[in-house]
Amino acid sequence: MKLDKQILEEKIREYRTFKSCSESTLMGLCETADADITPHLMTKLSCGFAGGMGGTFDEGTCGAVTGALMANGILNDDPSEIKAYAKEIFNTFKEEYGTVRCDIISKNGEDKSPCVDCCVFIANKVADLLDE
Repeated sequence: MKLDKQILEEKIREYRTFKSCSESTLMGLCETADADITPHLMTKLSCGFAGGMGGTFDEGTCGAVTGALMANGILNDDPSEIKAYAKEIFNTFKEEYGTVRCDIISKNGEDKSPCVDCCVFIANKVADLLDE
C-alpha cells in the first residue's frame, strides 16, 4: 500500500491543531489510506491515549506512537507483520527521540511544540512499512 506522504503530513498537521497526537496520527494514516473506519470510531479508539495515557503524561507512551500502532493494526491484515511492524515503529521512534515517554518529550504537557513533528515522523515510518 503506497500512501501519499504529502497528504499524510497535511492531514496530521491539520488534525493536530485541534486533536491529540494519538488521534491525529491514527486519523491521518487511516484517512490517507482510505481505511474503512469512521472518524468517530477513530476518535473513540484513540482519545484515551492522549497525553501519554489519559492525560497522565508521566511515564505514558507518546500518543504519536500509540496512534501509529493502532493504524498499523487497522491497515495491515497479517498478524505477524502487525507485531513485527509494531516493534519497528516503537524502536524507530525511541531511536529518533531518545524515549517514547510523553512526559519527557512534552515536558509534562507544558511544551507541545515537538508533538506535530513526532506525529509526522512516525506516520511516515508506518507509510514506509506498509509500502514494503
